[in-house]
Amino acid sequence: MAEREVHLRRLMQAGLAGDATAWRSLLMDLRAPLRAFFRRRLFDCEADAEDLVQETLIAIHAKRATFQPDQSVGAWCYAIARYKLIDHLRRQGRRVTVPLEDHQDVLWASETAEEGVARRDLSRVLSILPARQRRLIEDVRLAGFSVAEAARRNGFTEGAAKVSVHRAMRTLTASVTPHED
Repeated sequence: MAEREVHLRRLMQAGLAGDATAWRSLLMDLRAPLRAFFRRRLFDCEADAEDLVQETLIAIHAKRATFQPDQSVGAWCYAIARYKLIDHLRRQGRRVTVPLEDHQDVLWASETAEEGVARRDLSRVLSILPARQRRLIEDVRLAGFSVAEAARRNGFTEGAAKVSVHRAMRTLTASVTPHED
């Protein structure tokens, strides 16, 4: 058994036997590893990690009667921490929340739902094209560059760019046009 586990087991047994000092020491010794456990899983949510450490310590205290002497103290504590983490993620809806003031330059915040759907659909349709053709179409048809400018930007001759744009448009048209059987 690892030295850390022996230390935790000794504190757990003494705490369960009524030694309040040992119990307090056990909870204090569990804080740092629990904090690391939650930080690794919650990334930038320092406050959430700290809240979960406190919730877990309270649960360990409340559930101490369920501890079996043949169990690993560390494994028992991490099982409780895991359940607290799962409960937290369920409450959060598994969404990462980022304060809006951190991302004032985000353009999509002002676009309508219809524009967002159109952007997603356009990306999906353009994804069928090879990367070089897709960049040409984006430059010429979406960004407003001339064929000559787009050709220079993408390493084409002007003639090759015209042919590539034409072929890409034909491919896109065929992909979205219903076929008659």
